[in-house]
Amino acid sequence: MIAIRPAHARGKADFGWLQSRHSFSFGHYYDPAHMGFSDLRVINDDRIAPRAGFDTHGHRDMEIISYVLDGAIRHRDSAGNEAVLRAGEFQVMSAGRGIMHSEFNASNDAPLHFLQIWIEPRETGGEPGYQQKDFGRQPGLTLVASPDGAAGSLAIRQDARLYQLLLAPGEALDFAQASGRRSYVHLIRGSLQLADVQLEPGDGARVSQLPAYTLRNNGSEPLQALLFDLA
Repeated sequence: MIAIRPAHARGKADFGWLQSRHSFSFGHYYDPAHMGFSDLRVINDDRIAPRAGFDTHGHRDMEIISYVLDGAIRHRDSAGNEAVLRAGEFQVMSAGRGIMHSEFNASNDAPLHFLQIWIEPRETGGEPGYQQKDFGRQPGLTLVASPDGAAGSLAIRQDARLYQLLLAPGEALDFAQASGRRSYVHLIRGSLQLADVQLEPGDGARVSQLPAYTLRNNGSEPLQALLFDLA
């Protein structure tokens, strides 16, 4: 019911300016046992050197979420959106029928660390869309993305919900998983006890056929993670 994806087992890419770890198959990394989970298709842990980044390229039919951990991203796309995404902010780019964009480290001297997440949409086509928001540092679970933009979250075109999880040392909370749904937990920082298993930074966990489970910070530092509620 809980399957761990160890951080050290993830795929990797080293382009000098880009150091990336792939939780699921991506680019030149292919593993048929890790093609995604439900509609969650990509979690890339990217570190980009100063002044470097991804030149203009295209996407279609994908909900692309970026979450900046350290540094800032300079974003530009063919729909006319230009923005700087700073540490703590989330961005959703709905590619729709097609969009071109570029993303660069906005700093001349500081590295950029961010997560790039892809979720497959429930329908193909449609107009591209762009959203950006900082959800602060509220303890516990904060809804970041949902199919209906509930509670001020970013709207995505899939029956999926993304939560930011923050726990102080010793804190715990219970997550109720609706019948027929699954969840995926990606640990960013800290030490997480998920039910009866232990996660360390970079680890992921697939959770299925489990109606409820406890998330506990059993380390001495603040805990930061993402939790995906999936069909």
